[in-house]
Amino acid sequence: MTLLRSYPSRDAQGSLRGDRPIRRAADVVVFLGAAVLLWAVVRLSQGVDVPFDETTAPSTVSTDPAELPYYAARSLLRMFAALALSIVFTFVYATAAARLRRAEKVMLPVLDILQSVPILGFLSVTITGFIALFPGSQLGLECASVFAIFTSQAWNMTFAFHHSLVSQPRELDEAARDLRLSRWQRFWRVDVPSGMIPLVWNGMMSFGGGWFFLVASEALSVNNREYALPGIGSFVATATAEADLGKVLLAIGVMIVMVIAVNVLFWRPLTAWAERFRVEDSEAADAPRSIVLTVLRRSRIPALLGKALGWLVMPLDRIMGVFGLAEHPLRTSPVRRRIGDIVFAVVVLAVLAYGTVRMVTYITDTAGFGEVGHALLLGLVTFGRVILLVAVASLIWVPIGVWIGLNPKVSRLAQPVVQVLASFPANFLFPIITAVLVATGISLDWGGILLMSLGAQWYILFNVIAGASAIPNDLREAAANLRLPRALWWRRLVLPAIFPSYVTGGITAAGGAWNASIVAEVVSYGGTTLTATGLGAYIAQATSVGDGPRILIGVTVMSLYVVGLNRLFWRRLYALSERRFTL
Repeated sequence: MTLLRSYPSRDAQGSLRGDRPIRRAADVVVFLGAAVLLWAVVRLSQGVDVPFDETTAPSTVSTDPAELPYYAARSLLRMFAALALSIVFTFVYATAAARLRRAEKVMLPVLDILQSVPILGFLSVTITGFIALFPGSQLGLECASVFAIFTSQAWNMTFAFHHSLVSQPRELDEAARDLRLSRWQRFWRVDVPSGMIPLVWNGMMSFGGGWFFLVASEALSVNNREYALPGIGSFVATATAEADLGKVLLAIGVMIVMVIAVNVLFWRPLTAWAERFRVEDSEAADAPRSIVLTVLRRSRIPALLGKALGWLVMPLDRIMGVFGLAEHPLRTSPVRRRIGDIVFAVVVLAVLAYGTVRMVTYITDTAGFGEVGHALLLGLVTFGRVILLVAVASLIWVPIGVWIGLNPKVSRLAQPVVQVLASFPANFLFPIITAVLVATGISLDWGGILLMSLGAQWYILFNVIAGASAIPNDLREAAANLRLPRALWWRRLVLPAIFPSYVTGGITAAGGAWNASIVAEVVSYGGTTLTATGLGAYIAQATSVGDGPRILIGVTVMSLYVVGLNRLFWRRLYALSERRFTL
């Protein structure tokens, strides 16, 4: 037998030779880009660990326009540091909640509470703790700022990834069990790929949520003390305090440029790359494209790095074996499972009882329980604003999100616009809107709804876009071939397909609206401060003066409202989506 060795044809050889200059150019671009990025990170990191004196720390930053590029870069570094922490938290927390039956009963309510606790409530505790952890260094304040941004990003991503795990196609689950994949293997080869599209889209939305709270995380006001970190958020806060509208508009322009650059260089390549994980029988005719992703694919540097790091896979699998993650899941007997459930319930109830007694004692000895009733009434006002916001945002953004998600050409044009709108920190516009409200005499009680919607409505839009874009192409083609009437097309295909994503977006939008009420119910411009009636203003005022008991009461009442709404309404819709509307 003669073994035939196939060689490229002359045309193919010419094509390969012609492709070499393109590959070399791509290698040069990727190498220079990586070098510039590494230099920028090292350069910016030098300003993180500088001496810091809590008593003489500056409360403002320079508003010299020449400082804006440096401030913008420092803010961007904090944003990506918080995003990295959010991804790690999402993978660990969402996987544990989805795979551990007992833990899920506690972890999901805890996640609801964490999402509902306002960021300023976190700051009042974390700033003091981080400053004590890094005495004499600004690193403590930087960590507090990154943690504040993290709390505005992590919950939405965790909800989205958890939903992708619990609604995983049965075929993937059966394949993982038949192949006897270990927990570690299943996570990286099944769980992460199947949840990549919603994770990327919600990561994009969470990144935008981080921009919204940039001012609160860089211009910190806690316990009657004010701290300012170099950043574009603190620049806007200082310019607003000085009533310098020109510099506020200049910062808005820099912010728009930065958001577009992040979208082009990071999010657009990531969304185009995530399309490879779409589960369907037919391929879309017009898939998303990205010039940056094309350059990375043409370059040989990513492949070389992958080969260089590939030898770490086996040792990492062995390390995971120490934690039981490299073992196959074992079945436990019903008796042992029931005993475990009882022990788990007793421990959880004991912890809750102890915490409740301590909290009640603290409130009784300080502010008194009459303050709780006052906070509950204020919460009803904010609750009404949240309900109105979610209803109006759903009517507006669900049709638009479906239109964008089902049309790749429209998505390619609309995604940068939507990303800019969603990522742009709406509270940068608060000084302008405050000036308009003062000039027109409109009460912040109504204007606050608009301010809250600027930061919360995008969760619904992004989740609907992700849900619509994830509808398998073969189902779309079947609906087109059957020539379904428009109403039937919406009722039988689109609404059931996007329903799980919409529920996720609704939960996070409602939670984001509660959080946004902290900065939307108290706004200032120059010497003018407008205050709306509501729980958000109550917490903001208590935080600014360091009133611990009222901060605790406000945070607890807000958590009760959010968790109650989620338990009575959103979680039932969540269960319905898992039971009836999972593809």
